[in-house]
Amino acid sequence: MDDAKTDLAAAKARLGAFAKASPALMKGFAEVSRTASAAGSFTPAQKELMAVAISVATRCEDCILYHVDGVRRHGAGEAELVEALEVAVEMGGGPAVMYAGKALAAFRSLG
Repeated sequence: MDDAKTDLAAAKARLGAFAKASPALMKGFAEVSRTASAAGSFTPAQKELMAVAISVATRCEDCILYHVDGVRRHGAGEAELVEALEVAVEMGGGPAVMYAGKALAAFRSLG
């Protein structure tokens, strides 16, 4: 994740290519995503922070980039991200520490 902007664009391009290859599935997934990320008891920013924490704990680099971008777009700050990353480390152990570093680097690089 040396160049998070380039890596994010590549991840979005891969997602777009898959969406073209499987439009019905991706239409359904897009609806799940819209529903899950809509404001409710939690703000969209809080939901993106949860998604980053899950992405770190499950070690999905593209998910980290996508949701760190969402964290920024919804106005959450670095301090909030770090708290979410702390939860990810609690739940994901040692490997999550490494991916938490990647998420923080991506947040700073996308700024």
